[in-house]
Amino acid sequence: MGIIRIDSASDPRLDVYARLTDRQLRSRLESTSGVLVAESEKVVRLAIAQGLEPFSLLLEERQVETQADLVRLVEGMAGAEVLEHAGHLEIKPVVDLPVYVLPHEEISKLVGYNVTRGVLCAMRRPSELSAAELLASMPEARRVAVLEGVTDATNVGAAMRSAAALGVDAVLLTPTCCDPLVRRAVRVSMGTVFQVPWARFGIWPRAGAADADGMALLRKLGFKTAALALRDDSYSLGDPELYGIEKLAMLFGTEGDGLASETIEACDLTVRIPMQHGVDSLNVAAATAVAFWDLCR
Repeated sequence: MGIIRIDSASDPRLDVYARLTDRQLRSRLESTSGVLVAESEKVVRLAIAQGLEPFSLLLEERQVETQADLVRLVEGMAGAEVLEHAGHLEIKPVVDLPVYVLPHEEISKLVGYNVTRGVLCAMRRPSELSAAELLASMPEARRVAVLEGVTDATNVGAAMRSAAALGVDAVLLTPTCCDPLVRRAVRVSMGTVFQVPWARFGIWPRAGAADADGMALLRKLGFKTAALALRDDSYSLGDPELYGIEKLAMLFGTEGDGLASETIEACDLTVRIPMQHGVDSLNVAAATAVAFWDLCR
């Protein structure tokens, strides 16, 4: 294995891990795909199990021996290395996967030892499907989630984890929704972003466009659309009528304002989570978990 010991986190060979933003990792590659960073042994193993291709591995010094099995696993999947040249990232074939090793105090400067347990891996970003392509490949899908404009990576990651755990067939994102493969979303999801099928709509309803692309696609495929929102005429979770719907798309809105009014009006029905003690709503990550548990059973 290609062990490369490095003294400082400022070493340019670690730019992928330490200094390039998620946007740069996605857009600066001279290739059809970008790069993502997986943190912790569990997340790296999940990514490998889903077929993602690693470029390099970064370990804390004490993990070199304890993670020997992971190193062999990653090396077996490796086909390329990410290099920076003239301000751009390039993918080049390699024989030996570079395994960068840092002292404990230096790797802590990157992201925090308690989060990563001293294991990070740079991987090729999988190709992103459109919502139409994904749903065409999943004719058996009966429960899908739609995230409208959810921009917080923590909330997207948490929603992905709930979707994986509670039986959602696919997660669909509107154009303004956060990328599920940014570093924080991957970490919060505990790698389940690699397990849950997800895709993005090209167009999503706004004023005067209720039947554009996304909503029209769901209708065409036979999904009833349920807006999770506070409305007087809404169904409460637990209502027997909700359980007889064969194909259901559950829509969740932004962290602050919730779903756009145009989206709610375009949906077939509105669903609310019953509350107590004067609380009117839940954080979108919590709301997805509650709704998935009830509506995907």
